[in-house]
Amino acid sequence: MRVVQQRRERDVSWDRVILKLRSVPSRLRSVPMATWLCALVACLSATSWSLITPAFQVPDEQAHFAYVEQLARTGHLPSSSIEEYASDEVLALEDLEVGRVSLQPQHHTIASRSEQRKLQHDLANVVATSLSSSGAAGVAASQPPLYYALEAIPYDLGAGGGVLDQLALMRLVSALMAGVTSLFVFLFLRETLPATPRAWTIGGLGVAFMPALGFISGAVNPESMLCAVSAAIFYCFARAFRRVLTPRLAIMIGALTAVGFLTKLNFLGLVPGIVLGLVLLAKRASQTLGSRTAFRALASALVIAAGPVYVYMFINLLSHHRALGLAGSVLAVLVSHHSIFGELSYIWQLYLPRLPGMHIDFADISPIRDLWFKGLVGEYGFQDTVFPRWVDSVALIPAVGIVALSAREVCVHRSALRRRVVEFGVYFTMAVGLMTLIGATSYLSFPSEAAGFPEPRYLLPLISLFGAVLALATRGAGRRWGTAAGALIVVLFVAHDLVSQLQAIARYYG
Repeated sequence: MRVVQQRRERDVSWDRVILKLRSVPSRLRSVPMATWLCALVACLSATSWSLITPAFQVPDEQAHFAYVEQLARTGHLPSSSIEEYASDEVLALEDLEVGRVSLQPQHHTIASRSEQRKLQHDLANVVATSLSSSGAAGVAASQPPLYYALEAIPYDLGAGGGVLDQLALMRLVSALMAGVTSLFVFLFLRETLPATPRAWTIGGLGVAFMPALGFISGAVNPESMLCAVSAAIFYCFARAFRRVLTPRLAIMIGALTAVGFLTKLNFLGLVPGIVLGLVLLAKRASQTLGSRTAFRALASALVIAAGPVYVYMFINLLSHHRALGLAGSVLAVLVSHHSIFGELSYIWQLYLPRLPGMHIDFADISPIRDLWFKGLVGEYGFQDTVFPRWVDSVALIPAVGIVALSAREVCVHRSALRRRVVEFGVYFTMAVGLMTLIGATSYLSFPSEAAGFPEPRYLLPLISLFGAVLALATRGAGRRWGTAAGALIVVLFVAHDLVSQLQAIARYYG
C-alpha cells in the first residue's frame, strides 16, 4: 500500500509540473504587447550601438574579451590582472590602432582599404598563443564568471571567423540583455503604478531608448547582464509588495540574487536593500501565510542567494587562496583606505551639495552636473565622445521638467506614498547601497584623482527607478496632458539616442 501511495503522489507531482508547463504560453500571452515592443526596441538600439562602436572602443572591453578567451580556451578563471592578452587579441588591438584612437578625438578608426586588408590578413594568419601560463584578464580578472561563461558560447561559435567575428557575436548577447532589462522595467512599472497603463509604456520606452544603456549593452561588458538582473529583482520586489511574498517568489528573488553575485562585484551594493526587503516581506507575509511558511520562504531565499558566495569561498580555501579570491583583495583595500569620516564626506559630496564644515573634496567640478548629468547626456567611447557644453545646458530644461512633474505627482499623492513607505524604503536602501559602493571605490584614488571611478554606467542597475521617474512625470502632467507629455518624453529619448549614435559615427568615421 505504501508503494502504491508513493506512486500516486509521484504521478500527482508530475501532473502538476505538466500543468504548469502548459500554462506558460497563456501566461506569456497575458503580458501586454507593449512589453515585448519595449524589449525589442532596447535590443535594436543596443544592436545599433554594437555596430556603430568600433571594436574595443568601449572601456575595459579588451579585458572582458580576454576573460572570455581565457575561460573558453583553458576552462580556468583568470588569476592575474596584468594586461598580457593572447596574440590574436593583441594583433587586433594593434591593427585597429586602439591606443591611438582612444582618448584622442582627433584620430578616427582605421578606414582605408589597405588598413582593412592588413587587419584581415594578419588575423587570418595569426597563431593564437596559449593562455594557460599568463592567466591574465586585466581589470576584469577580479569579476565573477557567469557573464563570461555565457559569452563563451558566441565566442566558440565565432571561432572560425577570428577575433572580430567573435566580438560581434558576443556584443549581440549583451544587446539581448538590454531587451531583458527593458522588459522587466515595464513589468516593474506595471506593479508599482497599476492604475496608469500608459505610464508603463512611457517608462519602458524611455529606458529602451536610453543611450547609456544601449552603448554599454552594445559591448562586451558584464554591466549589461547586471542591469537585467537588477531590473528583474526590482520587479520581483514590486510584485511581492503588491501581493505577498510567496515561497516561489522568495526562491526567485534568492536565485536572482545568486545570479547577481556571479555577474559583477558592483552587485554587492544592492545586497543590503535586498536582505532588508526579504525580511520585511517575510514579516508581512507571516500575517497571511503563517509564520512557518513565511520564514521558511525567507530562509530559502537567503540560502539560495548566498550559495555562490559559499561555494566560491570553499573553492578558494581548498586552493590555499584568499577566501574571496581577487575580490577579497579589492574589498580589503576598500575597508582599509583612509579615514572613515573623510570617506563618508567624500561619498556625500559625490552625489549631494557639500554641507557646512565638510572639507572641499571637489574644488574644480560639480559632481552632480559634471559627472552624473553630463555623463547621462552623452559620454561614449572612452568618455572621449561627448557633446558640446551647450548641449548639456539645453538638456537641463527637459530634465528639470521631468523631475518637476514627478515631484508634483509624488506631492499630490503623498498619502499613497505614506502607505507604501516600507516598499520605497527598500528601493531607497538598494540605491544608497550601490551609490555608497561606487563612492567608496572612487575614494581609493583620492586625493590624487578627485573622481577617478564614478561613471553614470555604474548607476544603471537602478534603471528601474529611472523608468519610474519617467512614468511619474507622465502621471504628473494630469489626465488632460498626460498622454501628450508621455509622447513628448518618448520623442525626446528617441532623438537623444539617434543624435548620440550620430555623434559616435562622426567621432570615429567622420
